[in-house]
Amino acid sequence: MTKVTYEIVEHDGGWAYKVGDVFSETFQTRDDALDAARQAAMEQRMPGNTTGISWEDKEGKWHDELAAGNDRPETEVKD
Repeated sequence: MTKVTYEIVEHDGGWAYKVGDVFSETFQTRDDALDAARQAAMEQRMPGNTTGISWEDKEGKWHDELAAGNDRPETEVKD
C-alpha cells in the first residue's frame, strides 16, 4: 500500500503542508496549515469512484491511467 506523508513547513512568508516536493497554498499560522493537512489527508483516504486520470511527469510527458476508487493510500501528518 502507498503511504503519503504530509509535512508542515515554513513557506513563502507563512506555513504550508508539503507532500514530496509539492507545497500547498500558504497559511498565516502553523495551526491553520496543520488543520488543512489533516483535512487533506482524511479526504485522500476516502474511497471514491473509479475514474480516468491524466498526469504530467517531470519530463513533461502526459500519462493517462485508470484510478480505482477503492485503492486509497495510507496517510500521515507530521506535525
